[in-house]
Amino acid sequence: MNLMPPVNPGSTGDSPTEPPFLSLHAAVVLLTALVIGLVIGGLTALTGVPVATAVLAGVTGAGSSVPVLRSLISRGL
Repeated sequence: MNLMPPVNPGSTGDSPTEPPFLSLHAAVVLLTALVIGLVIGGLTALTGVPVATAVLAGVTGAGSSVPVLRSLISRGL
């Protein structure tokens, strides 16, 4: 029977820290684009169009807002 606790390899301090998966700038841009897409898709769905059309409008709105948000939100975050 092994009574020793498991060793956490990341807690030794010898290994370099991993860079973040997404930078803060990319996370802010993508989350803002997601909110914009949800708002556009929701408002489109409220007009009574088919669900596929509302989803397409939301995806288009989110996708087209990413380059604009990337240029508007500064990288100094």
